[in-house]
Amino acid sequence: MKTYDYLIVGAGLFGCVFAHELKKVGKSSLIIDKRSHLGGNVYCEDVRSINVHKYGPHIFHTNDKAIWDYVNQFATFNNYINSPVSMSKGKLYNLPFNMNTFYQLWGVKTPKEAKAIIEEQAQKYGVKNPKNLEEQALSLIGKDVYDTLIKEYTEKQWGTKATELPAFIIKRLPVRYTFDNNYFNDKYQGIPEGGYNAIIDGLIKDIDTKTNVDYFENKAELDALADKVVFTGKIDEFFNYEFGNLEYRSLKFESEILEEENHQGSAIVNYNDSTVPYTRIIEHKHFEFGKQNHTVITREYPQKWTRGMEAYYPINNEKNQAVYKKYKDKASTLPNIIFGGRLAEYRYYDMHQIIGSSLSKVKKEIESFNS
Repeated sequence: MKTYDYLIVGAGLFGCVFAHELKKVGKSSLIIDKRSHLGGNVYCEDVRSINVHKYGPHIFHTNDKAIWDYVNQFATFNNYINSPVSMSKGKLYNLPFNMNTFYQLWGVKTPKEAKAIIEEQAQKYGVKNPKNLEEQALSLIGKDVYDTLIKEYTEKQWGTKATELPAFIIKRLPVRYTFDNNYFNDKYQGIPEGGYNAIIDGLIKDIDTKTNVDYFENKAELDALADKVVFTGKIDEFFNYEFGNLEYRSLKFESEILEEENHQGSAIVNYNDSTVPYTRIIEHKHFEFGKQNHTVITREYPQKWTRGMEAYYPINNEKNQAVYKKYKDKASTLPNIIFGGRLAEYRYYDMHQIIGSSLSKVKKEIESFNS
């Protein structure tokens, strides 16, 4: 007799949503995670009463009312709107690219003036069929915005020259001819009061969990506990890298407590210049409008990924997609393993997308019970 119906490998949003929905139809799960905490990358750490986004800033945003209603079952969301600023050559610019940005760049005051400059530069520096990210960006936004706010930041983030990055990374750029610093512009936005742990705790209430468990060190023993496995880790690792490594970019975070009330006046400040080793500084208290007399900041450093490091951003070039397809095809031959989530699907997901993906897959699984 198996102990559980499902073993869920990975305690991030995908796995926790999956387990929650299974519990509603009477199915039991054990959720395991190799980290010392639950919640995956949305985990928040309480540092002197400030919720620190341990793995980078997470701002919930969606236009999908069903997803918004779903997360609001577990937490009350505040009305935080993401309005980052970007530092370039000692000057601050508003993001996303909007009339405030264009005024800061050129002193223009009307959409007509801004549009004329962008169109002129895009025509002058762009190409008809962009072959790389640099050509794509110049064709979309022109030289001034590209040089000031895209080129060095992107090269730092990906560890590669923009001329060697695929054009599809920026299929489009958000350009607004209004004085609007709302980065996402989605209908529903906010941060859960008390941090994302409240959502995770709500999802896994009365579900068995174990942390500090490495699935691959105890695979046979763990597999024997359940009828099916929901796997949210790296798909290439699951198959012991049979078709080779999938590539990622990694991140390093350095946090410190500062005995000051307000360090940078914004939750997120990007640093474009290649001479600055980090891509942004996060000041966590601003996500929840904190009034503490101290603050916590985190510098985020992009890093080359190697095996054993945390994998954050899939490098979705043709080579990696071809490798992933081999793993995906092999995964489809295993009826008792469900692969889902950012690492198992080798795809970058926002939080609302990962919840939607998990709900879709678990619905399909539940429907199979009666077929």
